[in-house]
Amino acid sequence: MSYDAVLFDFDGVLVEPPSSETLQNTLERVYDSFELQRPTPEEVSAFVKGNLEAISSRCQQLGVDTDRFCAQAAREAIRVQREELEAGMRSTYDDIAALCSLEASLGVVSDNHPTALSLVLQRVGVVSRFETIHGCPFTPTGFERRKPNPHNLETALVALDVDPERALYVGDRDVDIEAADNAGVDSAHLTRDGSSIDRSPTHRLSSLRDLSAIVS
Repeated sequence: MSYDAVLFDFDGVLVEPPSSETLQNTLERVYDSFELQRPTPEEVSAFVKGNLEAISSRCQQLGVDTDRFCAQAAREAIRVQREELEAGMRSTYDDIAALCSLEASLGVVSDNHPTALSLVLQRVGVVSRFETIHGCPFTPTGFERRKPNPHNLETALVALDVDPERALYVGDRDVDIEAADNAGVDSAHLTRDGSSIDRSPTHRLSSLRDLSAIVS
């Protein structure tokens, strides 16, 4: 079938994802700012997943206000991603050029911070291609709305004035497909390396170039 709108996850779909070292470095900077010992792997995992319960619990144990911690995490995440861009460590995938041939409305729905999304998309020169961009602020409310919560997908569809049954969400993880299911939109699992996921998407893609046969 054809679609009136196509929404994309960000890291790993449009832009190369940050490395595990980058994520570790981000949280270490946050801990340093509060004069705390270096984070454990479990704490890094909770932060990356946006596990608000685990983050809040750890902040309480450390005697740090959760809102202040999240605000500092946002600043460091944006700073680290800017540094990576300036160092040429992250770029878009070659097949992002295929989006130019799509006639559908396009948008981005990601768990990355909104400022980081705009920063990266502007720097790589493709921000104007997307009519709506939705990320997750590093706040308690923002963490609660991370995928598989469909809130940001639903908000993007409202912004585009598109019914869910006429939309497609492209992601590379199980949580992306689950979020699409929760929002009532079709899903496409993008896997450039042939890896599999547990959930069953509507479509499977090996490249963004495959979208032209699905969307038009």
